Amino acid sequence: MSHQITLSRRAALTGAAALPLAAATATVGRAGAAMQGVAMSPFNRVKVGAFEVTTLLAGTRAVEGPHNIFGLNVDADEFAAVSAQANLPTDVSQFFFTPTVVNTGSELVLFDTGLSAAGTTSALEAAGYAADQVDAVVITHMHGDHIGGMTTEDGSATYANARLVTGRAEFDAWAKADNDNFKAKIAPFADQFTFLEDGGDVASGLTAMAAFGHTPGHMTYMVESDGTQLILGADFANHYVWSLAHPDWEVKFDMDKAAAAATRRRMLDMMATDKTAFVGYHMPWPGIGYVDKRDGGFAYVPHSYQLML
Repeated sequence: MSHQITLSRRAALTGAAALPLAAATATVGRAGAAMQGVAMSPFNRVKVGAFEVTTLLAGTRAVEGPHNIFGLNVDADEFAAVSAQANLPTDVSQFFFTPTVVNTGSELVLFDTGLSAAGTTSALEAAGYAADQVDAVVITHMHGDHIGGMTTEDGSATYANARLVTGRAEFDAWAKADNDNFKAKIAPFADQFTFLEDGGDVASGLTAMAAFGHTPGHMTYMVESDGTQLILGADFANHYVWSLAHPDWEVKFDMDKAAAAATRRRMLDMMATDKTAFVGYHMPWPGIGYVDKRDGGFAYVPHSYQLML
C-alpha cells in the first residue's frame, strides 16, 4: 500500500521561506558566556536525629606530589597503580578543609576553626550563622589547619562568646613543644579551655573518642541524637583512597605512624560494621561518607541522601 502526501501551495511556500531563516539563525553567533571557574557551595547541612550538622568548606587547594605525603612506605609503582585504578593523578591532589558545626537546639558547637578566621566565618555566614552565635569551639587537634581560625588578623578571638574545649593529652603535648602556631592561636586562651578525656562530653550527644596517632592526643567525636549517629573524624584518615583502601600506608603528617595506622583500621572497621557515617576533615567535599570493607582494606562511599530524610 502506498501513501501519497500532498502539500498546498501556501504550505510549500511557507516551509520554503522558513528554511533560509533557520539557516540564517543557525549561523548567527552569540557572545560566549564567561568562564566562571571551578566552584563549590560553601556549606552542606544534614540532620542527625534532632541535631543539624553543617559541614563548612573553609578552604581547598591543589597540592603537588601526593606520594610525598601518602604511602611513604610503598614504592612509586605501587602508588601509581593504586592511583590509576581510582582514576587519580599522581602529580597533584586536591585538599579540602572542612570544619563542622553542630546545632543541638540548645547550643551551636563548632569543631575546628580552619586555616583562617576569614575562610571559616565566610562559610559559617553562608550557612546562616554568625561567629558571635557560636557557643562552643572544639579543637580536635593542634595542627595549623585546625587552629588557624582561632584568631582574627589582629589577634583577637574569632569566637568571642564561645567556651573552648579540647583533649587533655593533646593540649599537654603541644604545650611542651616549641610550636609557633600553638603559641599564637591556643596559648593566649589556655585558661579558657575545658579539657576532655576519652568518653568525655562536650554537650549531651557530643562525645569525645580518642584516636591518637595523627597527633599525640587527636580526638574524634560521636554525634548522636534520637538513635542516629555520625562520627566527626577529623584527621584519623586524610584521603578517601590512599588512607581508606590502604590504611597501613604511612602519612607524612601522622606524628606516630604506627599508632595512626592502628587507629585508622580500628575506626574504619567500627564504622563499616556499624554502618555509621563520618565527616572527614579532608575528604572530598561535602566531606560526609560511609565505609565499606573491601579487599583487606576499606572503600569510601559518599553520602547521598541518607541523612536528609
